[in-house]
Amino acid sequence: MSAGPPIEEPSGIGPELTGAVTLVAETELRDFPQAIRALRNPNFRLFWSGNFLSNIGTWMQNVAQGWLVITLTNSAFWLGVVSFAGAIPFLIFTLFGGVIADRVNKRRLLLVTQTVMMLLAFLLAALAFFKGPDGQPLIRIWEIAAIAFLNGTAMSMNAPSYQAMVPKLVKREDLTNAIALNSAQFNMSRILGPTLGGYAMILLGVAGNFFLNGLSFVAVLLALMRIRYPDEKPARRESMLSSLRGGFRYLNSEPQMRVLIVMTAAVSFFGIPFLSFIPFFAKVQLNAGESGLGWLMAGSGLGAVLGAMTVAVRGIIRRRGVVLTTAGIVFFLSIIGFSYSHSFALSVCLAFFEGYSGITMISCFNISIQHLSNDEMRGRIMSIYATGFLGLPPLGALLAGELSRHIPTGHALAAMSGMALLIFVGIFARSHALRSLD
Repeated sequence: MSAGPPIEEPSGIGPELTGAVTLVAETELRDFPQAIRALRNPNFRLFWSGNFLSNIGTWMQNVAQGWLVITLTNSAFWLGVVSFAGAIPFLIFTLFGGVIADRVNKRRLLLVTQTVMMLLAFLLAALAFFKGPDGQPLIRIWEIAAIAFLNGTAMSMNAPSYQAMVPKLVKREDLTNAIALNSAQFNMSRILGPTLGGYAMILLGVAGNFFLNGLSFVAVLLALMRIRYPDEKPARRESMLSSLRGGFRYLNSEPQMRVLIVMTAAVSFFGIPFLSFIPFFAKVQLNAGESGLGWLMAGSGLGAVLGAMTVAVRGIIRRRGVVLTTAGIVFFLSIIGFSYSHSFALSVCLAFFEGYSGITMISCFNISIQHLSNDEMRGRIMSIYATGFLGLPPLGALLAGELSRHIPTGHALAAMSGMALLIFVGIFARSHALRSLD
């Protein structure tokens, strides 16, 4: 583990004091093992812990929202529509969010977007709380879709700043570990959130899950207010379209970043929509109920956490092109197996492998793009990455939902994952930039 730059002895300070300062610094490094070394940075600790608590609430809301849609409609098609409504803003607004991230204070922008998402969670809780004479919620499916769209809009403006902020909170040698830890906390919340959400639905109903998600945003808002964020150099005053064109020109000049964005798009369109249909498999194909849905989501989340921690412990990933391609192949094969499984235990195991391989692949994407990008373009590059990663799943979910009206849902998702697998193998065979990525 690198101990960082040497501490120079200041003028007028004796060797005893200098030695004490060095000892404190070394002790601080020893207090944080290799696997969590990025947490030695106080600002990143605040950022990490606040987002961890907030993400637990978000996953509780996601699982409750999916269950509410299935309860109201019993339709995989409507699951796809609501998923589309929540994610299509990433395709429309994220690029502009990246330009804004390069122009304004990122912490202030995150405070605004997180507050909006908190208020939307409370609104959804209020609408879902009231029930009719038959005991069913009075909330209508179009209201769920509308709130999902507004929430997705706030998240699309949030994502580029969130990604671009991380390098400013850690030392450069800790960046890989910080990205891995961010993935770990996000996926630990995938374990805790759906599991807690499944039982919270039994105790408090879906409205209770939405309300708890609203409360969880307090953690990230407090963390953002306490972070000491460095001053940023003002961006050049040019139009948003000119800034966007500059970002795409920069991306086009970097073959390795370009191929990573293309592969991210393939994963997002053909693979990620699978996650939106886990409630369907739990209820219809596996007859597993609310707690079973929680276990399926937790299996995927546990695999993802272990995948992220593997990346964090390794520190430096060599031959990233080979690693992410192999992980992608395992990811798609796991989805195909899950799509045809009628065994609950087998489905949980396949969800675990999907989570482990998926987060390994995504971590390699993120780490590689962060290291390849310069600071001036980071917001725009991460917005292009976020557009591909978060903006294409709604289109994929809409396609999967439409296909499920004509063929079994499992067949539709398996076919889409098979297509992505072929794309990965084809790109790896033809792209020297990918094979040489180290």
